[in-house]
Amino acid sequence: MKCAIDIDVRDVEELFINIDPIQAGGRLTPDAMKAAIAYGDGYSVCDACQKPFRLDYIKKPPIAQFHTDLAEWLNMDQVRVVPGARRGFQAVASTYVEKGDPVLLTSLAHYTEFIAVEQAGGIPREIPKDEKNHITPDAVAARIEDVIDEFKRAPPLMFLDHVDYQYGNVHDAKAIAKVAHQYDIPILLNGAYSVGIMPIDGKDLGVDFVIGSGHKSMAAPAPSGLVATTAEHAERVFRTTRSKGDITARTFGIKEVEMMGCTLMGVTVIGMMASFPHVRERVKHWDTEVARSRRIVDALLSIEGTRVLSDYPRTHTLTRIDTRNSFDKVAEVHKKRGFFLSNDLKKRGITGVIPGSTKVWKFNTYGLTEKQADHVANAFVEVARENNLSVS
Repeated sequence: MKCAIDIDVRDVEELFINIDPIQAGGRLTPDAMKAAIAYGDGYSVCDACQKPFRLDYIKKPPIAQFHTDLAEWLNMDQVRVVPGARRGFQAVASTYVEKGDPVLLTSLAHYTEFIAVEQAGGIPREIPKDEKNHITPDAVAARIEDVIDEFKRAPPLMFLDHVDYQYGNVHDAKAIAKVAHQYDIPILLNGAYSVGIMPIDGKDLGVDFVIGSGHKSMAAPAPSGLVATTAEHAERVFRTTRSKGDITARTFGIKEVEMMGCTLMGVTVIGMMASFPHVRERVKHWDTEVARSRRIVDALLSIEGTRVLSDYPRTHTLTRIDTRNSFDKVAEVHKKRGFFLSNDLKKRGITGVIPGSTKVWKFNTYGLTEKQADHVANAFVEVARENNLSVS
């Protein structure tokens, strides 16, 4: 079935249980789907844009109120919606990092954090993870001292992934922020895998910036995200332009430099808004999501030779698993090689495991119902038994 010439209808979410590691928290709500149709045109939200002509001032649809609600929800002072978490990283790095400045990231940081630092002219310095794949406050303190020794000054900014994309481990942001602040280093919390799926209180964590991803964890269309900050930093990162044309003498009012004037328009911001009531409610049920994740991980661990590389028991729904001594042994002799696993799962209505992956791979159980979680857990065990793997 085509939705337009040469464009197939995407029916993954309708036909399958999708456990793709980066898609689970971004799955659109029915309200966001309806909003996407109604506001698909690029400037659709600008119908009622009046002076001072800035997106976060628009009252109808209630984009201004949405910004207020987002800030309150995250317990931060100000928020702007942006085209993805990476644009949030870029805005903060561009504001705080000068050419040649050292910037702290972790050894589990997403590549877009490195790029944001590079664009700003900064020099990345990584904080090592420990043997349990965690970033510890002690490691942060030691690395800050190293950087001060090397550059004779403290870094102007530190990035921390609240939940890292590699293992799905939840890091102790509160303790780490405390260490960073002892050196007067502002800390940016990358909440791409936490904002929108689990409760976040920015001020309780003590962070200076909270960055979220709409399409990864807030049930919003891509590219969408947010950058939230405290009153202390808002004036600087959300500064307005001082540009003036040397011929025309034009100025541009309250347009914000880092936001490039207006930011998230049309379907992206309206999709975020449409899903927000659902998102605000669903984070209250994080414990249930984790319980379902644990059930599926336990089913995998019942298969002889399988190991979980993430924290265990699980505290998040994104998990990295090692099946080199279970499913990959099957792949060595199976006529479909490594593709047998994704094929066998697909026959059972499950998708999201990268085709050919039988060594080390990730999956995300966020948003599965009780029945779907049971089905996924049973499916892994069934595939194992059918391929003569021992199950305890």
